[in-house]
Amino acid sequence: MLVTMKDILDVANEQNYAVAAPNVISEIDGRAALETAEDLNAPLILDISWRGTMDLEFVGSYMTRLADQASVPVAINMDHGKDFAQCIHAIRAGFTSLMVDRSTLPFEQNIAEVAEIVRIAHAVNVSVEAELGHVEEGSLYDVAREKGLTDPAQAREFVERTGVDCLAVAVGTAHGSYKGEPRLDFDRITAIKKEVNIPLVIHGASGTGEDKLAQACRLGINKVNVSCDLLRAASIEIENHDNTFDGAYDLWKLIQKGYKRRLGEYIRLFGSDGKAWTAPHSKLFRKKWGMREV
Repeated sequence: MLVTMKDILDVANEQNYAVAAPNVISEIDGRAALETAEDLNAPLILDISWRGTMDLEFVGSYMTRLADQASVPVAINMDHGKDFAQCIHAIRAGFTSLMVDRSTLPFEQNIAEVAEIVRIAHAVNVSVEAELGHVEEGSLYDVAREKGLTDPAQAREFVERTGVDCLAVAVGTAHGSYKGEPRLDFDRITAIKKEVNIPLVIHGASGTGEDKLAQACRLGINKVNVSCDLLRAASIEIENHDNTFDGAYDLWKLIQKGYKRRLGEYIRLFGSDGKAWTAPHSKLFRKKWGMREV
């Protein structure tokens, strides 16, 4: 069931759980993610980054079809869109949500550019995520963790002036592998949640620690982006295999097996297992996009 990220995250926000948002780049990991969500009766957000594909419109053409055929609510989100053209390409490709990343820009410029995309996206029922503060790369964590943390007071102003549907916050996570010990600022999450009433997002979950992520979800994080841990799980599945293959496609089966196992663990950790809703949550959206009723 193809829906917007707002459809999914508004429910998660109301019921205080988080939804997994795995990064996918192909039909292989896309199907693995969807099958896992169906097995656990969980909503899902498929994140597809501009850097992760050579042809966003082609990938969108089959990912949206796969999502619409799923028995659970699924959003297709462009992750870390860096400029106006990328966002327009994603809308044309059928994505139901955009993550507009202007987090390295000054506060006022971030607001202005995000608000422009929000106005266009909302006109065609596409939801928007933006980032305030800046989630750095894990390789810089030991020197850059404190630099980009989200200011709770700024978060309120940012949300009010942009109209975004969910907000990615910098609270101590990092993209990729950490250099140093991950330290999440739980007080900051609580403070931001008091200032804004929209769903909050964590980027860079891999390697953060399950106890820390579970606590963050209890405090009000509603979407958790994960990638590296899923790829590591797929790699480990191959490494642990006895190296005998019945056919060329056995490799892909191993990749999917490891990917699904780890993603399933995260879905349960975030509390979204069993949370899929079966009735149309946004009838206007589904009618506009020609989706089937269930």
